[in-house]
Amino acid sequence: MFPGATDGREDSDARGREPDRVGANFVVVGAPLDVSTTFQPGTRFGPRRIRTFAEPFDDYDHRTDQHFSDLGVEDRGDVRAWDDAEAYLEYLEGTLRDIVWDDAVPLLLGGEHTVSLAGVRAVEPEVVVCLDAHLDLYEAYDGNELSHAAVMRRILEVESVEEIVLLGIRTGSEAEWDRASEDDVTVVPPEDVADRSFGDRLEDRDVYLSVDIDAADPAYAPGTGTTEPFGLEPREIRDIVREVAPHAGGFDVVEVNDRDDGQAASLAGKLVREFVFSKAAATGE
Repeated sequence: MFPGATDGREDSDARGREPDRVGANFVVVGAPLDVSTTFQPGTRFGPRRIRTFAEPFDDYDHRTDQHFSDLGVEDRGDVRAWDDAEAYLEYLEGTLRDIVWDDAVPLLLGGEHTVSLAGVRAVEPEVVVCLDAHLDLYEAYDGNELSHAAVMRRILEVESVEEIVLLGIRTGSEAEWDRASEDDVTVVPPEDVADRSFGDRLEDRDVYLSVDIDAADPAYAPGTGTTEPFGLEPREIRDIVREVAPHAGGFDVVEVNDRDDGQAASLAGKLVREFVFSKAAATGE
């Protein structure tokens, strides 16, 4: 379980207790999909590691004067992944949509970035804000339209999505940069992220926030599949999460693997908490 969350797993009664799903404000779901990683695999271990390396964090948050365990966070465990990405995403979308229909905010732990497509389909936002090193705007990568390298292209095809804002981007193919030049895509390079503010751009709009952990410079988060130097500082990512969270109806952190000593998972777990504290403080949950 994510530290500070209640146990909402379907089979928790088999361990001597009933799942408690009354009044959850936030619901953690693990999505350990690991089928299209293009360099170093291991995202199947991401949800487990994020939960594990979040264990040392204090329950109390001084900035917002809140206790994480008081904010109605429930962990429903992992949606076991299988090789058919299309079928898996459809099943995952249904799981997340149930959470949305229950007026809770899904907190998705990846898993490769492809799982964000299920999150966006479930939440149906107008704006998707994504921190990432890569554009992920391939029409298809190695012939695979559901590759993690094509996830933002697929998200732009979701009916509700009007635009995506990509922060921390520092690489992409020529064709991806051509697609990124269109009006429904905004790209902010790493050197401009710290000074950028959304202002009122997100006001009265439905938003989804996605963090690919490789947005961080690999010096801070080496445990990811496709590292890209010259990335963001963790505090820059934190500040974006704090700013966007009050507007977001869904959140994910993805692409954490098991190829470091916990740096990437620790950062991911902290960002989940920052999202919850910021959203709860803004909404009075």
